[in-house]
Amino acid sequence: MSDRAALLTIGELARRTGLPVRTIRFWSDNGVVEPTDRSTGGYRLYDPDAVARLDLVRTLRELGLDLDTVRRVLARQVTVHDVAAAHLRAVEAELRTLHVRRAVLRRVARHGTTTEEMRLMHELTRMSADERQRIIDDFVHATFDGLPTDGPGGHIADAMRALPAELPTDPTSEQLDAWVELAELVGDEAFRARVREMAVAGAPTGPEPRPQGPDPALVAEHAGRAVREGVAPQSAAGREVLHRIVDPALAPADRARLADHLATFTDVRVERYWQLLGVLNGRPPFPPQAPAFTWLITALRA
Repeated sequence: MSDRAALLTIGELARRTGLPVRTIRFWSDNGVVEPTDRSTGGYRLYDPDAVARLDLVRTLRELGLDLDTVRRVLARQVTVHDVAAAHLRAVEAELRTLHVRRAVLRRVARHGTTTEEMRLMHELTRMSADERQRIIDDFVHATFDGLPTDGPGGHIADAMRALPAELPTDPTSEQLDAWVELAELVGDEAFRARVREMAVAGAPTGPEPRPQGPDPALVAEHAGRAVREGVAPQSAAGREVLHRIVDPALAPADRARLADHLATFTDVRVERYWQLLGVLNGRPPFPPQAPAFTWLITALRA
């Protein structure tokens, strides 16, 4: 049998591969699997190896590779390993986007939201890690600019930058809500000013000692229970609770100074910032402490 007799017509090739004739013709026209020869009538003829090449082309195409990349693989200009690795990264990025999109739609379907909230949520979640980090970095830079980096303010700034590198593959509704709330929070000028006030107050300014704060565990135990039980800080019962936290002999002027000091570093929204970071970083939730300290401040001033 001559070499020419072993060649396959496009119809025979279609029967052996299960591919439509029009698909083989299209790939042939684009130089992916070119004919070996032509018949006397001008019809395309392919060698038997074309079956294996077409099977490879079909596999690569079903995996999403474009024809130009397939052509380079067949020409051995690039390895299948390199192409697969690059394509895997692209597919994983696309999957992350789809997971986030699903989470947004799932939250809207379950809880409902305004058009503006949905737009903001979608924009935030589709940002790259660098873009999301830039939102927080801009806030931290504007808030802590000029403060010593080795002082308390610098440590707070570093902690406030601690975002996860990526959103989870399948973010929960809570994490999506956290992103929206966090973005709104750091964009609020009043919040920025409040954090700046706390950072400046925490920076060392001189030899004068600050008031010694109470044991946080005592505040959480006694003031926290008073908040839960509705004990008024100005009441006689509130005074009894107060004396379990601070020395009953503390002078009124010292109580006022301590109250002012605690008020400087107590803020529900700042505490909320830390809670939101915890949600995004997958940390266990912590019970809010600001209400207990707010109760204590009022009791000290009473």
